[in-house]
Amino acid sequence: MATQTRHRPTAIEVSPKPELPTKRTEARNGALMVSPAVVLLLVFFLVPVLLCFILAFTNARLVSPEPTRFIGLDNFSRLFQDPLFWKSLRNTFYFAIVVVPLQSAFALVLALLVNSQHKGTNIFRTLYFIPVVTSIVVVSILWRFMYQPEGLVNQLLQTVSFNTIQGTDWLNNQSTAMPAIMFMSIWQAVGFHMVIWLSGLQTISAELYEAADLDGTNRWEKFRYVTWPGLRATRTFILVTITIAALSLFAQINVMTNGGPRDATSTVVFQAVRVGYQQQATAYASAISLAFFVLVLTVSLVQRYLTRDKD
Repeated sequence: MATQTRHRPTAIEVSPKPELPTKRTEARNGALMVSPAVVLLLVFFLVPVLLCFILAFTNARLVSPEPTRFIGLDNFSRLFQDPLFWKSLRNTFYFAIVVVPLQSAFALVLALLVNSQHKGTNIFRTLYFIPVVTSIVVVSILWRFMYQPEGLVNQLLQTVSFNTIQGTDWLNNQSTAMPAIMFMSIWQAVGFHMVIWLSGLQTISAELYEAADLDGTNRWEKFRYVTWPGLRATRTFILVTITIAALSLFAQINVMTNGGPRDATSTVVFQAVRVGYQQQATAYASAISLAFFVLVLTVSLVQRYLTRDKD
């Protein structure tokens, strides 16, 4: 009699599920990831800003046998009586008032031109953007040579005008030094804001332009009623960034004119750096920087209020 053997089913081995990270683990990993940025922010931003606020009310110098002591508002009283500060402030506003509208408008025109789907637009985008990726120090050195009496700018003027215009020593003339720096600054930075305008243009729906075509609008009406309203957020961002950059003018002045001739190109930031490092008056330079901070903050808030969404 044959015996039947019963086979017991073998248990299927199931691999354990991977443990999901807990909230505490996720928080720890997140803190480790952001810690380098936080450390850099503390060391290179928050600590210098705090020291600027503290030193502005003292008599601190970079090298001085006298101990640092609290002097109250003496630095600010000296600042408001300093004619160089007021001249630097006027030069700063002069630069910003001219550069901000011209650079933003020129960048918008370039963005409208390269936004079309024609052959060669990518080449023009690259050409317009090359000065942006070039160091401002290198650009300033090149333009300083171009602005010399025998430089490229005067040679071009003589060639175009058939020697009727001889040009001038652009950077050593009080009436032409700042306009020359303005022209170079607009040329150097217009490509960056062109890209920002271009990104805003590409977010506008093509259906709006098709509806405008059906209504029989011309190019100006398309720009006025479709393009310009669609760039509201973009133009606010560009206006604020260009203004802050214009008020912070330093590198071009330091390389091309060193504040001259006769302080005709001195700006608030340039004066603060020169006072703090060349004259070693750290406390007075901190007072200038604090006044500049209040200036930029006020201008930015006013611009934000004027360009706010009123809807």
